[in-house]
Amino acid sequence: MALRHITIVGAGWAGLSAAVAAIQQGWQVTLYEAAATPGGRARALDQTFANRALDNGQHILIGAYRETLQLMRTVGVHPEQMLQRVPLDLRDAQDQGLQLPAWPAPLNVLAGIAWARGWTWHDKTRLLTACWHWQRMKFDCDADWTVMDLSQHAALTDRVVMQLIEPLCLSALNTPMHQASARVFLRVLHDALLGGPGSSDLLIPRADLGQLFPHACVAWLQAHGAEVRMGQRLRAQDIDPQRAQGDINHAWLLACPSWEAARLVAHLQPDWAQQANALSQEAIATVYLHATDPHFEGLGRPMVALHSHAQAPAQFVFDRGALNGQARLLAAVVSASQGTREAIAEQVRAQVAQQLGLSSLDVVQTVVEKRATFACTPGLRRPEARITSQVWACGDYLTGPYPSTLEGAVRSGQQVIAQIGDVAHREGLRLGV
Repeated sequence: MALRHITIVGAGWAGLSAAVAAIQQGWQVTLYEAAATPGGRARALDQTFANRALDNGQHILIGAYRETLQLMRTVGVHPEQMLQRVPLDLRDAQDQGLQLPAWPAPLNVLAGIAWARGWTWHDKTRLLTACWHWQRMKFDCDADWTVMDLSQHAALTDRVVMQLIEPLCLSALNTPMHQASARVFLRVLHDALLGGPGSSDLLIPRADLGQLFPHACVAWLQAHGAEVRMGQRLRAQDIDPQRAQGDINHAWLLACPSWEAARLVAHLQPDWAQQANALSQEAIATVYLHATDPHFEGLGRPMVALHSHAQAPAQFVFDRGALNGQARLLAAVVSASQGTREAIAEQVRAQVAQQLGLSSLDVVQTVVEKRATFACTPGLRRPEARITSQVWACGDYLTGPYPSTLEGAVRSGQQVIAQIGDVAHREGLRLGV
């Protein structure tokens, strides 16, 4: 017995991933999206610069995102063309900090640490010792440890913490070190550093996020028989309780944000809705800056690390001119951002100008995704995928080993389709269908 029809609510990366997997299983798919464009929290905006779209945030992938990369290939996107691959590079504008060579792991990590510019031998030996210890621990630790606890337990130096651990924690978990789960952080480190050739490489989009995957995926789905309804927001009553509880030939999959999924199923499963609503959310701000300084000739590489503190909150700045032809446009990213849009913009403008030595920068656009990710804290209870017998959820916030990332979203979509298919098969056998 095969499931006949699935209704997917949400065309973010999790929902699109699930829709592709369902089509591959031979299911009939109807996909709803409240917004006019697909992509969810990783999408292109209507605003443009140099006749090219801006994004709702400057996203990057890493080489360890194998399911995401394979999904892109499935729908006709060539990652080799759409993503610029560079070995992990966390150097600042003065070339200080960690840069890994394009060598096999773990030699790339050992060499990168040994050659890190601006680090003392004490900095390096403490980090090497910590890496050896984490490997002996199988990249696991006490469930209640924060990343700050992990760093203090390893006796890492302040320089290593500020130039490596803190920016990696913020970029991967979008949660401050003193609050972020060390166990999840170590899992990310394991997959990036020991996940096979190129796993730690940075994959930086050469095009806007719409072109990177969502638009191609929607076209692929439609070409394979899926019904895609953009700009349609479902109401809670649209999910028929009787049908949702009893029809093994039809399933609902909520691939929307946690708070939206909670709204849709509060009448069906209030406990699940309460747990989803209990997740704390963290913001990410992206400040687009136009470098009007006549001496500016680009960053020299696609991404440069920034020194961040309370009054200089950005962790990285990207050269959009080098990446996708938006000449003299910089994108500065503030993970776990706080404060007003205006304050963030002015702080980042001053920070980038000072640290890059630029005399003139204009703010083009400041994008604040207020609920960009869940706060990835120790011991966090995340909702399960199954809500009722026929209502499910997928997304990067559900139970799993990864933080809120594109890879987590893609894997969630794929895994829940497999789960739904297994349940439908068992129920069909039980009922003699």
